[in-house]
Amino acid sequence: MNARALWTVADMAAAMGAQARGPLPQSVSGISIDSRAAGPGDAFFALTDRRDGHQFVVPALSAGAGLAVVAAERLDELPADAPLLAVPDVLSGLRALAAAARARSRGKVIGVTGSVGKTGTKEALRLALSKDGETHASVASYNNHWGVPLSLARCPASASYVVLEMGMNHAGEIEPLSRLARPHVAVITAIAPVHLEFFGSLAKIADAKAEIFLGLEPGGAAVLNRDSAQFARLRRRAKEAGVARIVAFGEDEKADARLIKYVAHADCSTVQADILGTELTYKVGAPGRHLVSNSLAVLATAVLLGADLALAALALSEFKPSSGRGMRIEVELPAGTLVLLDDSYNANPASVAASLALLGQTPVGPRGRRVAVLGDMLELGPRGRRLHRGLLAAVEASGIDLVFCCGPLMQALWRALPAGLRGGYAEDSTALEAQVLSAVHAGDAVMVKGSLGSRMAPIVKALQGLSARPDAVETDAPAVGAREAASAEG
Repeated sequence: MNARALWTVADMAAAMGAQARGPLPQSVSGISIDSRAAGPGDAFFALTDRRDGHQFVVPALSAGAGLAVVAAERLDELPADAPLLAVPDVLSGLRALAAAARARSRGKVIGVTGSVGKTGTKEALRLALSKDGETHASVASYNNHWGVPLSLARCPASASYVVLEMGMNHAGEIEPLSRLARPHVAVITAIAPVHLEFFGSLAKIADAKAEIFLGLEPGGAAVLNRDSAQFARLRRRAKEAGVARIVAFGEDEKADARLIKYVAHADCSTVQADILGTELTYKVGAPGRHLVSNSLAVLATAVLLGADLALAALALSEFKPSSGRGMRIEVELPAGTLVLLDDSYNANPASVAASLALLGQTPVGPRGRRVAVLGDMLELGPRGRRLHRGLLAAVEASGIDLVFCCGPLMQALWRALPAGLRGGYAEDSTALEAQVLSAVHAGDAVMVKGSLGSRMAPIVKALQGLSARPDAVETDAPAVGAREAASAEG
């Protein structure tokens, strides 16, 4: 087994109860579920969750994958000389390999869930813990029924820390993920009105998130947001699950990891906090009150795991949001710079309010305005329109100058906006794009946010493309006239 090997093929086959066929390598260096991303020496798993992966076995092997894991009943469809491991069900095989990875691991495992902030907190934990030892973490938002097994199966045996994000949109989804991962620490960032269509209440969302406690290792700890209205419920669920230690983070004076004060800057925040009895000052390398709050959870987790607190705190200065999750982009225009906040990956009432607050503290240039471009927040159920309309308070509290809305749900906010704040409205992001591009100019700070299904990312890409247009228009004209506004409202 060479230094780069992730699994020997013999160990893989034993873990999955697989039947070997064809000229197999001795080991694999990685695991892929996407034939386009399969690297040399990878094992390609032909999942059938969204598309039939068996259709991509040959392309994956042609791209250099060392072998493919396939369903036994599909063997006859594949080349006789292909290097294959056949299992009764590919997803079950992946889960079995994940269980084997967890069994061989001597690292400390952290499970992260919550309505908002999961991915950012997972990335901050990856950054903070990597200063203390080899750290493996979920990539992107691989947090569902195949994402968690895939992340675990990819875990090197040598990892000291393993950070796994766990998500859900129905009750009963997190428990099997937690029982598979068996975390030593479970972090719940916040409870917010997300997936209300499937739950109906925040209390039920909290109960679904609390399923993470059911897989916690004996002697494990729960890290909970003391500032959350659902804190008492989550703490009760943790105690019912037999969690040995419950640590609270937040601004509440009873929090174990307590925010003393913070100062927001254009591109970072300076934080003073008491982390389980140790007072320290550190910097979070991106702005946002929500990031400051979740940094407390990160540092509390580091202490619980025995990692170096000083190194973990120092590492947070390197934190930067990823694409679609609050990334700050400076777009150079002929007359100056436009600041673009790309938060287009997902949206719910809590995260939109946080993004509006961040936009409100973002400095603007001469003649600059703070411009919010908002798409529908999905899966909110019957209260969807009321929750969209309720964003008006956050818009006004954040000092936003101009708001663009798209989608049938976001029309509720559009109609509630005072005339002076209305930038433009369209049924979809494709129709809204031209309105936004013609309205913004150098000096503006523009935040784009919406649920993934509302397709706000193309507007981000179009705004970035303004830097390549030497003829980009700079104008003092209002975004829309009275006729367009009346038409949109009608």
